[in-house]
Amino acid sequence: MPELDRIDRKILDVLQRQGRISMTELAERIGLSASPCAERVKRMERDGVISGYHAHVSPEALGKTLLVFVEIKLSAKSGEVFDKVRKELLHMPEVLECHLVSGSFDYLVKARLSGMSEYRHLLGDILKKLPVAAESHSYVVMEEIKETLMLAVDR
Repeated sequence: MPELDRIDRKILDVLQRQGRISMTELAERIGLSASPCAERVKRMERDGVISGYHAHVSPEALGKTLLVFVEIKLSAKSGEVFDKVRKELLHMPEVLECHLVSGSFDYLVKARLSGMSEYRHLLGDILKKLPVAAESHSYVVMEEIKETLMLAVDR
């Protein structure tokens, strides 16, 4: 990854908060003219520092009010097994995040669903489709305290 200077970090901070800001307004907030500001943004997009722009959609608006975390423990582990698990979980649209982790279980899955029946179906799919799923532990979220995609940008 390229080295980011103070101005790049300011740009990233503003874009994380306001991804639809115009280049002119962004340049004003950063203290640059529009052309050099746009060049910096394009460079960071090209270099993979900025990986995309997203709309944050309300889960309630889509009826996805149930947030669940699932720990999955495999009964056998190998590169081939991890590849199969990755392939299966990547194709489950309810799964928002999936992480291979160290510790007493192997995967941590975050899913957004419409209710318990959809969750029961998802859990059944996970246990049925994963090659060697041994056990799972689920955590239903009662209250969301904080959820963000914003990374702290040290200036």
